[in-house]
Amino acid sequence: MARWIALLLMPLLCLAAVAKEAEPASADPVLEARMLRVAAELRCLVCQNQTIADSHSGLAEDLRREVRDQLKRGASDEQVVQYMTDRYGDFVRYRPPFKGTTAVLWIGPIVLLLIGLTVLAIVLRRRTRMAPELFEPDEDELRDGAPAPGGEVSR
Repeated sequence: MARWIALLLMPLLCLAAVAKEAEPASADPVLEARMLRVAAELRCLVCQNQTIADSHSGLAEDLRREVRDQLKRGASDEQVVQYMTDRYGDFVRYRPPFKGTTAVLWIGPIVLLLIGLTVLAIVLRRRTRMAPELFEPDEDELRDGAPAPGGEVSR
């Protein structure tokens, strides 16, 4: 019986062998809070839908470490964000500034919404103008003996 228990526990020992030690947070909680505030403004370049504060990717860990190091050296929050923007472009900012190169990011969703609403309005308008004979009858109408579009009663 002891052999079976040992065999069942072997995979757990393998997992313990590959586990990493948790990376210690900064000794200074104020610095760590600033790092998280700045990291919340920067997009993870791997995940793209998360900030580097939320992401668990290796690149996000490296970027958090870089932000922490710059803050330790005395850089302001704005300087750190500007450094990351200079290095990775406006895409790294979770809320990129409105300028010529990012106008599509800001205006694009509104334009697509307006196009979609316009197409919907056109389709609905054309559909209301169509003759009723062009539409197939509902199954309920056919079952109840209601007149079919041609005027005949189907049974």
